[in-house]
Amino acid sequence: MNANFFKAITWSAALWLCAFSTNVFAAAPSAALSDAQKKAQAQGFIFETSHTDIVAKAKAEGKVRVLSSFDPDNYKVLAEAFKKKYPFIEVEVQELTGTAANERFLLELKAGTVSEWDAYQLSSDNYNALTAFAKKFDILGMAQSGVLAVPVGMIDPRNRNVVAEGSALSAVAYNKKLLDPEKVPNTWEDFLKPQFKGRKFMVDIRPQGFSALAAGMGEEWMKNYARKLKGQEPIWARGHTRALTSIIAGEYGLHQLTNYHSCVRAMEKDRTGSLVCKVIEPVPVRLIEPEGVMMTSTRPYAALLWLEFQATPEGQRIVDEHEPLKSSVFAPNSALQKITNGKKLAVNGWDTWHNTPKWMKMAIEAFGFPKASRRK
Repeated sequence: MNANFFKAITWSAALWLCAFSTNVFAAAPSAALSDAQKKAQAQGFIFETSHTDIVAKAKAEGKVRVLSSFDPDNYKVLAEAFKKKYPFIEVEVQELTGTAANERFLLELKAGTVSEWDAYQLSSDNYNALTAFAKKFDILGMAQSGVLAVPVGMIDPRNRNVVAEGSALSAVAYNKKLLDPEKVPNTWEDFLKPQFKGRKFMVDIRPQGFSALAAGMGEEWMKNYARKLKGQEPIWARGHTRALTSIIAGEYGLHQLTNYHSCVRAMEKDRTGSLVCKVIEPVPVRLIEPEGVMMTSTRPYAALLWLEFQATPEGQRIVDEHEPLKSSVFAPNSALQKITNGKKLAVNGWDTWHNTPKWMKMAIEAFGFPKASRRK
């Protein structure tokens, strides 16, 4: 299933190098650009033929307001770097995270009460509904034509106007002082062995990583695997940071499938030196931080530059350093692209992304609708 993924990586790399050559924003042959613009406009999209024109329009707007699900420390650095590149654009970024907050935001969008924001985050839970509120910039077409420096693999080909600014890997986390590293599972099926039955490992009841397993291993495989995990009588957990903190504290020894970036962040703060993050194959990979320009934006071109900037090498480096490790696997030379290079992957990419809510629901049903466990 990874053939399309690696084709996208290769295509992204080629366009990336093209965009950052000495003729970074030089126009392609005018006939080709004009043809691409006409095709986009015929489908109701906005297609700019010059990056210089985009910058000029953004300069006239003078400001951009952004809703982001990145960590506040990260988007503060992003905003500072963006401001340095475009000193004529004021930047304001506000955090929008959590299921409740995103549900409320969607309701406000449907009610027509959201108007002050220019760029926004599209949560995976409500992605299909949220795309209806994105301004119809043909970001994909402009990236393919070299007008925007965004790797095409980061752009939703179904909608063409949404950019996934990062990606998330899932990994195993364990306390090396409680569990011999040689006994830690090397495959996902290892968690089904008899020695791991009876509250021997944690499973998060918000199974985001299972969407990637469904995409890579098949829907039926994922559902059967989730049912078998239930039979192992695991410790049901909710929240990766809380679960990882309990592993560091020695309360639990093993987490079946946690966010790799959450694990690395916790490991960096672990004074005990006990937490270990282990990547096993196929490595579950899913898109995160999908962003678009608000349909109602009064500063759409500044927002378009914001989306582009996060996808540049500088933006991806900032994400890797300050999030950390939530860069896009489609961004050449990003930290996650290097980590996954040569490994077997299970990718919940753009071709399957719309199935994410359905697959998560299937996993929860297979778990038996559990609640987070209390420590015994």
